[in-house]
Amino acid sequence: MSSMAEISVRKRIWGWYFFDWASQPYHTLLVTFIFGPYFAGVAAEYFVAQGFSEIAADAKAQSTWALCLTITGLIIGLGAPLMGALADSSGRRVPWVFGFSCMYVLGAGALWFTMPDGSNMWPMLIAFGFGFVGAEYALIFTNSQLPSLGTDEEIGSISGSGFAFGYAGGFVALAILLLFFAEQGNGKTLIGLDPAFGLDASQKEGTRAVGPFTALWFAIFMVPYFLWVHDDPPTGQRASFGTALGMLKALVASLWKRLSLSAYLGSSMFYRDALNGLYGFGGVYATLVLNWEITQIGIFGIMALISSVIFSWLGGRVDRRIGPKPVIVGAIWILMAVCIVIVAMSRTQFFGFPLAPGSSLPDAVFFGCGVLIGGMGGVVQSASRSLMVRHSDPTSPTEYFGLYGLSGRATAFIAPSLIGMVTAATGSARLGISPVIGLFALGLVLLVWVKPEGDQPK
Repeated sequence: MSSMAEISVRKRIWGWYFFDWASQPYHTLLVTFIFGPYFAGVAAEYFVAQGFSEIAADAKAQSTWALCLTITGLIIGLGAPLMGALADSSGRRVPWVFGFSCMYVLGAGALWFTMPDGSNMWPMLIAFGFGFVGAEYALIFTNSQLPSLGTDEEIGSISGSGFAFGYAGGFVALAILLLFFAEQGNGKTLIGLDPAFGLDASQKEGTRAVGPFTALWFAIFMVPYFLWVHDDPPTGQRASFGTALGMLKALVASLWKRLSLSAYLGSSMFYRDALNGLYGFGGVYATLVLNWEITQIGIFGIMALISSVIFSWLGGRVDRRIGPKPVIVGAIWILMAVCIVIVAMSRTQFFGFPLAPGSSLPDAVFFGCGVLIGGMGGVVQSASRSLMVRHSDPTSPTEYFGLYGLSGRATAFIAPSLIGMVTAATGSARLGISPVIGLFALGLVLLVWVKPEGDQPK
C-alpha cells in the first residue's frame, strides 16, 4: 500500500468524500425512508393484532422506534469521547474506522430477517442499533480527519462538498431500491416490475433487501477511502484507556475556560438532536399520519436528497464566504418553521382549517417540507463540523470530535424520548413531533455565545 506521502491531497480528499458516499445510505435507507417506515408499519400491524386500536397501535409503534433510537443514542454518546481520546493517544484512526465498518455491515445485513408479521421485531431493532452504533462511531473518526484536509478557510467548502457527495450516494442508492426492489401495495416496484432476483413481494422481501443492499453498498464504496486515506505517522504510544481518560479529563476540565466551545457543544447538542429527531421520524410520520406507502416515502426521500446535494454544496460555498455560524442560524430558523407546519397538519385539517375528503394538500405540503428538511439538514450538518474544526486543537482532533460526537449523542435520547412521551400522552403521532421545535429553539439561544471564528486553544 502506498504511503500517505505518495498520495496527492486531492486524492486524499476524494477518498475522504467516499466515506460519506458509502455510509450515507444507513441514514437515508435505514433510519429515514425505507427500513424505519417499514418497521413502523410492521410494528403497528403487530400491535393491532395484539388488540390495540389503530390510533393506539400507531402511537405504540412510534414509541417503540423512539425507544430504539434512545438506547442507541446513549451508547453512541457515552462512548464517543473515549473512542476519540484512544485514537489520539496512538495517532491511529483508520483501524478504528475499519472495525466500526464491520459493525455497520453486520447490523445492516441482518435487517433482511425483519419479518412482516413483527414476530422478531425486537431482535431486528438490536441489529439495527448495532449497525447504527458502528456507523456513528466510524463517522467520529472520519470527521476528525477533516482538519488535515485544508486550511480553516477551505474546510467549510470541503465539508459541504463531502456532504453533497454523500447525499448524492444516498440518492442513487434510494433510486435503485425504489426502481428495482421495494414493492408497492400491488406487489410491483415503482416502475411496475416484480422485485429483482425473484424476491417474494408477499413477504416484503424487496423492501427487506434494503438491509443487505446497504451493507454491500458500504463494503464496495469504502474501498477508495481505505486506499487513499491513511493515518499520520503513529505517535509511538499504545492506545490505553488510562491515557485516553487522562486526555479526556483534561479536555473537559478546560471547557469552563472556553465559553465559545462550551456554548457550541451545548447548542449543537440540542439542534442536532432535533434534526436527528426529524430524520428518525419523518418517514414514520408519513406512514402513520399520512398513510403513505414505502414507494411514496421513497419518492419523498429522492426529493429531499436532491435538495440535500444542492444545498450542502451551496452551503459550503456560503460557509467559505461568511463563515459557518450564520449559515447554521439561518438553516435552523427554516427548520423550525417546517416543524410548525408538520405539527399543524394532518390528513383532515391544516392549521385548524378542515380539508375536503381526499385532499392532496397535505401530501404536497409534506413534499415541500421534505425538500427543506433535506436541504437545510445538509447545510446544518456541513457547517456544524466546519465550526467544530475552528474550535479544535489540530494536534488532537479525534478527541475534540469525540466530544462533538458526545454533544450530538449524549442527549440523543431526548428527542426520541420526548417524541415517545408526547405521542403516548396525546395518542397522536402528529403531535408527537412537536418537541423538536423547542430543541431547535434552545440550540439557537446557546449559539449567541459562540464566536463565529471559533476559539482554538493557544
